[in-house]
This record gives sequence, C-alpha cells and structure tokens, in this order.
Amino acid sequence: MPYKVLNYLGAEINYGGRVTDDKDVRLIKTILTKYVTPDIFKPNYTFSPSGIYYAPNVKELPQFVSYIEGLPLNPSPEVFGLHDNAEITTFQNNTLSLLNSILSIQPRVSNSSGKNREETIYEIV
Repeated sequence: MPYKVLNYLGAEINYGGRVTDDKDVRLIKTILTKYVTPDIFKPNYTFSPSGIYYAPNVKELPQFVSYIEGLPLNPSPEVFGLHDNAEITTFQNNTLSLLNSILSIQPRVSNSSGKNREETIYEIV
C-alpha cells in the first residue's frame, strides 16, 4: 500500500489545493499521517487516546453501519489530535459570534414618542 502517495494525494492535492495557509496545510498533513498508516491494521490501534475511534475489524456493511451509529454525534477534539480546550475555545467563539449577530440586528434609531425600546417592544407583544 503506497501510504506516502495516499498522504500526498489527500494533504497536498485534495485539500492542499483549497487550503492556502501553509500552517493549515502542515496541520492537514500531520492529521492524515495518523489515519493513513500501516499501523491501522495492528490490533488495538486507535485514532484517539480514549479508544472510541478505531478502524473496526468487520467484513459486512451492517457491522460498519452499526459501529458508525455508535459514535458520538459531536466528536471531541481528541479525534483530531487537539487538546480538550480547543472545544472550549470553539464554544466561546460561537457564543461571541451569536451575540454579535443579535446585537447587529437591534434597531439603532431613537423613538420620537418618548418611549424607550423596551416599552415599544412590550406594546407590540
């Protein structure tokens, strides 16, 4: 199996054509070496320290589907080789983005009737 060629195809050609930052390309190469390796055929080889993510040794499609359905819906950062704090940072950034979006759609004009925004909103509701 040409693992170096497969890694090159995945990191440089497939994703490398879309990723422009050199550090991101290096990250993709590093992550792929964990997944495209001859070690995947060794018993007890896992993709993550918890052992949740591994290449199942099954032969039939329903067995693959069963394994995939048993995986967590939202993967933890460990599957990508990241620290658990990466998830905290992601959640913080998503929250900040949501709050900024909410603030950006609030009306910025003043009401000439002397009522503040909250009073006007309560009248509508």
